[in-house]
Amino acid sequence: MTIALIPWFVFPSLSLGPFTLQSFGLLSAAGILLGMQVAARAARREGLDPRVVLDFSVIAVAGGIIGAHFVHLVFYHPEELADPMRILKVWEGLSSMGGLAGAILAAAVWFRRRGLRFGPYGDAYALGLAPGWGVARLGCFSVHDHPGVRSDFWLAVDFPGGPRHDLGLYEAILLFGLAALLFALRRRGQLKGLLLPLLGVLYGAGRFLLDFLRARPGDIVYADGRQLGLTFAQWFALGLMAWGIARLARRKAPGEPR
Repeated sequence: MTIALIPWFVFPSLSLGPFTLQSFGLLSAAGILLGMQVAARAARREGLDPRVVLDFSVIAVAGGIIGAHFVHLVFYHPEELADPMRILKVWEGLSSMGGLAGAILAAAVWFRRRGLRFGPYGDAYALGLAPGWGVARLGCFSVHDHPGVRSDFWLAVDFPGGPRHDLGLYEAILLFGLAALLFALRRRGQLKGLLLPLLGVLYGAGRFLLDFLRARPGDIVYADGRQLGLTFAQWFALGLMAWGIARLARRKAPGEPR
C-alpha cells in the first residue's frame, strides 16, 4: 500500500525593488485583515465599539512584528545576532508566539492608556484570532518554513531529501478547528466572556504537543533552538494554558453572585 504524501511545491515570488513578495506575506496579510473584520463584527453584535478593535489592531500588528522578530533572534536563532543589522530587518525571521507575546504587551499598554477594559472584547478577539491565525499559518505552509521530523504520515510533505511533517499545515488545521468550535459556542450562547481563555487552553495544548514534531538541531541545517529541551513556543504555550485554566476556573455558576 502506497502512503499518500503531499507533493513538494513552491509558489513563485514577486520582486518589488528591495523587497520580495511571497505567498507567506500575502496570506499573513489576508489573515490579519480577516481577523480584524471578524473581531470587529463580533464586537458590534455584542454592543461594543468596533472601532476599538480596529484601532488596536494596528498597534497589535506593530507590537506583534517587533515581538516576533525579537523572539526569533533571541530564542530560536541567536547566531544571527552576529550581524547587528539583522535586528533592524524585522521582516526577516518571525516567531508566531513571539508575535502573540508582543501583541499581548501592546494590549496591556494600549487599553490602559485608553482607560478601557480588555475583558469585554475578549470573545470578539477570540473569534477573530483563530481563523485569522489559521489563514496566516497557511502562509507558513505555503513556504514550508516550519519543517518537522521525518515521517510517512499521509499529511506529510515530500520535502527535498524525504517526507517530513509540515507544522504550518498542522497548525492551520488546529486553528480552523478551534475557530469552528468557538463559533458554535457563541451561537449557543455558551461560555460567554470566556472564549479567549478557552482558546488559550486549547491552542496552547495543541501547540505544545505539535512542537514535539518540529525538526531538531542536527536534523536539518536551520532548526529552531530549544531552552531546557523545549521551544520558546512550548514554554509560552504552558503560560497560555495556565492563564486560560485560571480564568475558566473563576467562572461563576448560574445564579451565583458576581
